[in-house]
Amino acid sequence: NRKKKDFAYFIKELVEKDYKEAKMIRLVLDNLNTHFSSSFYETFTNRESKRILSKIEFYYTPKHGSWLNMAEIEINIMERECLSRRIGQEAILKSELNKWLL
Repeated sequence: NRKKKDFAYFIKELVEKDYKEAKMIRLVLDNLNTHFSSSFYETFTNRESKRILSKIEFYYTPKHGSWLNMAEIEINIMERECLSRRIGQEAILKSELNKWLL
């Protein structure tokens, strides 16, 4: 149940807390109806929306990108088979990923 306000507040937190030092934050998003600038204007004042959006660049995936579905499926399988547990050392992580990717 993703809502426009949830998206707007999430991005606001990215701008104000997580990446407050960044000059620009670039995000790749799908075309879900909440992932547009209108979500900000429906949630915040015009001034606040413009301030947040001035720090964000949105890049949208193609609407009919079936190849993206295949990539998402592959990443999900890799996460389940390889990354579903805590791996405490970088060398072990690299080794696990290399085994899966080969």
